[in-house]
Amino acid sequence: MSDFLEQMRLASIERCKQAKAERPLSELESRAREMPSAPALHISPEGFDVIAEIKRRSPAEGPLAAADENVHQTIAQRALVYARGGACAISVLTEPSRFDGDLNHVSVASAAVESLGVPVMRKDFLVDPYQVFEARVAGAGGVLLITRMLSDAQLGEMFDVASELGLFVLVEAFDKDDLHRSQAIATARHATPMVGVNTRDLTTLKIDPTRLRALAAQYFDNVIAVAESGLVEPDDAGRVASYGYRVGLVGTALMKSAAPMELLQAMLWNGRTQNIHMAPGHA
Repeated sequence: MSDFLEQMRLASIERCKQAKAERPLSELESRAREMPSAPALHISPEGFDVIAEIKRRSPAEGPLAAADENVHQTIAQRALVYARGGACAISVLTEPSRFDGDLNHVSVASAAVESLGVPVMRKDFLVDPYQVFEARVAGAGGVLLITRMLSDAQLGEMFDVASELGLFVLVEAFDKDDLHRSQAIATARHATPMVGVNTRDLTTLKIDPTRLRALAAQYFDNVIAVAESGLVEPDDAGRVASYGYRVGLVGTALMKSAAPMELLQAMLWNGRTQNIHMAPGHA
């Protein structure tokens, strides 16, 4: 595990301990199970979708959002732009120390797009089922789980809790071993799981542009393949779609764009009009 990922894991463990001290698991779990159903994730039959991300800071890029006083209003507006632009889901970074995130940002985004039926995914360095319950209580309809940070037992337990709460799960891998392990655990729990490949090198924090193509052939036939990080231009969406990826997770490019809805729609158009081969990763 890289130093960066280990730092995030340890910080997440500490945040989870503090949260448990303030709100017992029994209370949180009871509230989570009383929540109305979250909007379901719908993958388009047109061949390509985008999970659009709200990320206020990137460790690699620095601040991606202005330090304004109306953070919640800005997040709500951004979520609406993404939902109206055609995103299948909205990812919200909740890690506070390196990404300027907060769990409340999930609540704000999910409330903003509730009437549009677009689910919000909590993206963080989750290490405990408690944090999955937290996500649901905050209004999330999905969670990201990073395979490299979790044992098989932890990953399986957190996946099961998410499924019980009606949340979709995006399982994240970084290399061939991660990908095989992610798929083995995810396919045992879901008929058509979503498994992503993150192209960012966690030591240098730079993008490895070759990783998506190199790992595309490693996907099982029934898995929805997700391309994470490194999608900047509309042509990038067409390129990863041609490898067999059904979904792109796009954060930094959208956050830096002066016209995020137009960029999102251009990515969708390029991904869906690409001559996609029926390769592994297509459900």
